[in-house]
Amino acid sequence: MENKPKDQYWIKSGFINILQNFSGVFFGFAGFYVLVRLLTKHDFGVWTLFISTTTILEAIRSGLLQNALVKYISSTDRKEHPEIITASFAISGIVSVFCITTIILIAPYLSRIWDSPQLVSLLYFYIAIYLFSGMQAQFNGVEQANLRFNGIFITTIIRQGTFFAYVLACFVFSIHVELIYLVWVQILSALLGMLIAYNFAKDNLVLSRNVSKMWVNKLFGYGKYAFGTLISSLLSGTIDQMMLGALLSPAASGAFNIAVRVTNLIDIPGNAVATIVFPQSAKRMESEGPGAIKYLYEKSVGTTLALVVPVVLFLYIFSGTVIHLIAGEKYNDSIPLLQITLLYCLLGPFGRLFGNILDSIGKTKVTFLVVIGSATLNLVLNYFLIRSIGVMGAAYATLISSIAGFIVAQVILRRTIGVNILNTFVYMFQFYPEFLDKHLKPMLKMK
Repeated sequence: MENKPKDQYWIKSGFINILQNFSGVFFGFAGFYVLVRLLTKHDFGVWTLFISTTTILEAIRSGLLQNALVKYISSTDRKEHPEIITASFAISGIVSVFCITTIILIAPYLSRIWDSPQLVSLLYFYIAIYLFSGMQAQFNGVEQANLRFNGIFITTIIRQGTFFAYVLACFVFSIHVELIYLVWVQILSALLGMLIAYNFAKDNLVLSRNVSKMWVNKLFGYGKYAFGTLISSLLSGTIDQMMLGALLSPAASGAFNIAVRVTNLIDIPGNAVATIVFPQSAKRMESEGPGAIKYLYEKSVGTTLALVVPVVLFLYIFSGTVIHLIAGEKYNDSIPLLQITLLYCLLGPFGRLFGNILDSIGKTKVTFLVVIGSATLNLVLNYFLIRSIGVMGAAYATLISSIAGFIVAQVILRRTIGVNILNTFVYMFQFYPEFLDKHLKPMLKMK
């Protein structure tokens, strides 16, 4: 009976997070499916570069704040929460000013190197989105730290659903689409998302009258490495598209993005598990020690692999059919790119949960150094391989840097908490009979 509350937490939060990640990927993928037909190859490439840039800007703030906020709220006494939340808002405000200034300064430069004049106005209007999404991220962080996920799920549905509804209407009714219109719709959806997130977090959103210097230092001290980790990780995922835009053309970046969009489907279970594991691992480290964290990592990676491997095999076998169905024959050059990106998707669960676990036990500096090393290697390889073999060079560069990062991460986990990589495959194969006995058979008996 003692395990029931824990089981209910994992089942309920796991279900909500899988739904959230699925809905996010679904709307993102469905919107992409429509946009790739509405826009020219050049405009779609420009949109890809815009999204890559703004994703990094969002991550600058998120990396500094979100994990630190979740960690300290979930592992401290409730009376300290107002000071923690207030300190987090103060840091968020400073970071927002810095990033908005950066947007104003770099927009013309990015427009020139990517030969995309419309990018300047897209980025300037994005400032409004950045302000709204910053507030939403704070509200979502408070909710997640209190082990609640309903508001995050609904916010995701509203934000991405609003944007998808617009592009779908344009497609169905043959309405001409300009890239700037897409940004205007994103401003509206970000405003709605902020208001909804506040409504769900307001009961736990208690602020202190003064900004605590101690908590500012603590949050920043923890977050600076998590920030570096997240930025480096995102650069690893977007630098290939950015360098393709600079060294070749926006159209080449768009072709690579199509392969990435397909593989994003595989991130659904991994992202859901990582979101649940983070606050749990912070609590378990305090109460049960490294042994519990070792099991948590091995079991979580094994479960995620059990869900991911069948999808990777299916997409690899039918890669040509999948590309034709989602993007059309004009993107045939995305087929070999998809096959390479699928290979490093298999390493994703190991890396994502490596950072998640180490961050939760306070070893953010280690995670930062590993990820920045992998990102640097990826950057160097992209430059040389794109110049020598073209678009395929971006895929090979990311594959090589992913393998290198995987090896280093496993050595660190082995030495830090005793992780045995073979156990992840044991848990992976155990998942199928366990799922059959505990879930499918009872469901069949009920019928």
